[in-house]
Amino acid sequence: MRKHIKNIISAIFVLSVAFGFSQKKSNDTINTGVIDVVKPYTPTISDAFKVKEVPSTNDETTQAKKEIKYNIFSFPVASTFTPAKGKAATVDKAKPIKLYDNYATLGVGTYTTILGDVYLNHAINRNESFGTYISHHSSGGGIENVLLDDNFSDSKININYASRLRDLSWNAEAGFGYQRYNWYGLPENYANNEAFTNTLDVNHSFFDAHFGSDITFEDTYINSASFLFRRFGDNQGSGENRFTFKGKVDVPINDYEIATNVVVDYLGGGFANGYNTNSEINYGNIQVGISPTYELIEDDLTLQLGVSLFYMNDREANDSKIYLYPNITATYRLVNDVLIAYGGIQGDLKQNSYYGFANENPFVSPTLSITPTDQLYNAYVGLKGKVTSNVSYNVSGRYLADRSKALFINNITSFDMLNAEDYQYGNSFGVVYDDVKTLGLSGEINVDVNRNFKLALKGETFSYTTDDQAEAWNLPDFKGSMFLDYQISEKWFAGANLFYVGKRKDLLSVDDNIMGIVSTEIDLDSYFDANVHVGYHVNNQLSIFAKANNMANQGYQKWQNYPVQSAQFLAGATYKFDF
Repeated sequence: MRKHIKNIISAIFVLSVAFGFSQKKSNDTINTGVIDVVKPYTPTISDAFKVKEVPSTNDETTQAKKEIKYNIFSFPVASTFTPAKGKAATVDKAKPIKLYDNYATLGVGTYTTILGDVYLNHAINRNESFGTYISHHSSGGGIENVLLDDNFSDSKININYASRLRDLSWNAEAGFGYQRYNWYGLPENYANNEAFTNTLDVNHSFFDAHFGSDITFEDTYINSASFLFRRFGDNQGSGENRFTFKGKVDVPINDYEIATNVVVDYLGGGFANGYNTNSEINYGNIQVGISPTYELIEDDLTLQLGVSLFYMNDREANDSKIYLYPNITATYRLVNDVLIAYGGIQGDLKQNSYYGFANENPFVSPTLSITPTDQLYNAYVGLKGKVTSNVSYNVSGRYLADRSKALFINNITSFDMLNAEDYQYGNSFGVVYDDVKTLGLSGEINVDVNRNFKLALKGETFSYTTDDQAEAWNLPDFKGSMFLDYQISEKWFAGANLFYVGKRKDLLSVDDNIMGIVSTEIDLDSYFDANVHVGYHVNNQLSIFAKANNMANQGYQKWQNYPVQSAQFLAGATYKFDF
C-alpha cells in the first residue's frame, strides 16, 4: 500500500514540474488572453422530466374524495303521436297565357279611313304549316286646299307555306298587291282654274305579284339559299320584272372556312313614253356578285376581312363592267359590354328599280330613267354598349361616296293644258342621278326597364356634297325619332311614335313656252309628326284600341305641293281566335 502511495506522489510531482515548465515556456512566446468556447446547448432525454398528472401533496391531512352515486327514476309513458310524412313545397305557377294562331283587326277613322288586317295560320302537322295574310288601308281624302282627288288605297294578300325537317327548313311565299294614289299636288297657280282641274285624271295605280322561296341547311357547307321573282306595273303601261337569287356557303381552304355570299340579280322593264317624248324607255341589267369573308376572333377582337366583286351587264347599252369593293368590319370590346368600339369600310352595287322608287315616293311619274347606284365605299366608326343592364347606347359617324345616287326632283311644270299628260303640271316627281358624298353623325339610346316599358330615341344629322346638281334634292339635314311602348296594367297598354324631319330642298321648274324653262330652288320646311295609341284587353281574345296621328295638326309637305292629312283619329278592335 505504501508502495502504491509512493508511486502516486511521484507521478503527481512529475506532472507538476512538466506543467510549470510548459507555462514558463509559453509565457515567452504567446500573449496571455482569455478564450471562451461556446457550445450550443443540445438537450437530451435525460435532461427532461415528466410532470406527474396528480401532483404529490405534502399536506399533513389529505381529505379523501367522496363517492357520488347517481340514481335515475324512469317509468314508461304511453304516446299517441304519429309524425306526418314530409311533402315538398310547391311554387305557385302563373297561369300560362293562351296563344292564338289567328287574328283579325278592323279600324275606322276620320278622312273615311279604313284599316284592316287578317292573319290565318293552320298547322298541317308537327312540321308543316300554312298561312295567309291580308291587309287593307284606305282613305277617302279630304285634305284642305287640295284641288284634286287625294284618296288612296293599299291592299295586299300573301300566302306562305313552311316546312321544318331535321336537317333543313324551307318556306315558300306568294303574294299580290294593289295600290292606288293620285297626283293631287298641283301648284297654287292652278287654284282659280276649276274648269281645267276637273278634266284631269290623276289616278295612278300599281300592281305587284311575286313568288319566292328560301331554304336553310344544318351542318353543311351550304348554309342558305333564296330566290324571289316580282312582276310590278301600273295603269300607265309600265312594267318591270325582277329575279333575285341569294346564297351563302362556307368554302373550306386548308384549315380555314371562308363565308361566301353569292347574288344573281336580274332587272328588266320599261315605260310607255318619256316625260317630254313619245319614245319608249327601256332598261335592264344583270348583276352577278360574290363576297368572300374571313372572320378572325382573337380575345375581345372580331375582325372580318373580305371583298365584294360584281359583274354587271347592261342589256340596253350593251356594256359590261366589273366592280370591286372593300368589305372589312371590326368590333373590339374595350370594357366588356359597357364600351364596344366598331368600324368598317364597305361598298355595294345597289340595284334601283321602279318598284323601289314607287314605294318610297308614290307620286313618281311613269317616265323614270333607272340605273344602279355604285356605292364606292361606306366608311363608319362608332361606340356602343350598355350603361346599365336596362340602358344601351350607340354613337356613330359615317362617310359615304355614291356614284349615280338617285335623287327625287319635282318634274317640270307645263302650261300646255291641251296636250300635256295629267302628271305634267308640277304634280309628279322624276329621278336625277349625281355623285353624292354624305357625312352623317347619329346617336341612339334604348331603355328597356322591364317587359312593360320600352323607350328608344334616335337622332341623325347629314351633310351632302354634290357634283352636278346644286343640292341633294329632297334629302333632309336631320332626322329624329322616339318610340315608346308601355304596358300600363294587365288590361291597359299605350304607345307613341314621334318623328322629326329637317329641312329639304327641291326644284320648281316651269316651262312657259316663251322664255323656256325657268327653275327656282324651293325650301321645304321641317316637320314634326306625333302619333299615339292606347288600348284595352277586354279578355284574352278581344282588344279595343284608339289611335291619333299627326297630333301636332300640321299639314306639312313631305314632298313639294303634297300636304298631308292633319290630325287623324281612328278606333278599332282586334280579335284573336283558333279554328
